[in-house]
Amino acid sequence: MPHAAPAADHQARLDPAAERIARVYAQAILEAADAAGCRGQVIDEVAAFVGDVLPKVAGALAVFASPQVAAEQKESLIRRVAGGRLVPTTVHALCVLARHDRLEILAAVASAMRKLDDEAAGRRQATFTTAVPLGDDERRRIVAEVEEAVGVKLAPVFTVKADLIGGLVVRIGDTVYDQSIASGLSRLGGNLHRRTIHEIQYRRDRLTSA
Repeated sequence: MPHAAPAADHQARLDPAAERIARVYAQAILEAADAAGCRGQVIDEVAAFVGDVLPKVAGALAVFASPQVAAEQKESLIRRVAGGRLVPTTVHALCVLARHDRLEILAAVASAMRKLDDEAAGRRQATFTTAVPLGDDERRRIVAEVEEAVGVKLAPVFTVKADLIGGLVVRIGDTVYDQSIASGLSRLGGNLHRRTIHEIQYRRDRLTSA
């Protein structure tokens, strides 16, 4: 399912060794999730824990990042925040990371889990950048048309860049496509471009009448 890009991509600051470690933990978590029959749920829950839950819990990020806080305290915080809300496999995985003092790479582990799952399913990573936010139906439609145009299954991430010219840019691996890759994509890009113009005009009208 299409998903939005993380609000903060601090994985980019990780060195290659840390990324390899994150991938090892991600693989272990996926294997445990497969054994429990909850692979997709665990992937989604770890990602949500990183992107939605932790930022809302005061002091949680600082606690997880601090080497002065004992692993037992971090594990206790995880159980208070996640207990009863996440499946046991997810809670156990988070606690294992706490015991091994690896919570500082939790976002990288979440990303690696998604990538490993995509690789297993034969999906290629793709970033869709649009000039305006899209609804779920629009995202699914665009992904389906781009998959048909390029002939591969995609694991899409959506980002918004308000000053984007043309309405739509797609990056698949090291290749960047604009709406010229296929007539269908050209139509999609044109529609998004028109939506951008309408939204800009709407904002101007509101400012003028204020």
